[in-house]
Amino acid sequence: MNPDTLIRMANQIGAFFEAMPDREQAVQDIANHLRRTWDPRMRTQLMATLGGTKEVNLKPLVREAVLALRQAEAA
Repeated sequence: MNPDTLIRMANQIGAFFEAMPDREQAVQDIANHLRRTWDPRMRTQLMATLGGTKEVNLKPLVREAVLALRQAEAA
């Protein structure tokens, strides 16, 4: 899938969770949502954007969630 599409979709998920008062909980909930509902290939492609030029397109909250997801999957 196109990385721009994945970023757009992830940012839409992040927009839903931005209203949560607890930032850490929002990050966890975004990561859990991605883990439960996205195909592993989609998650891998999204995580591959970290450190690249497209990373700047991720909302900060979503970026934190993707980092947390990457750490969880590496463990």
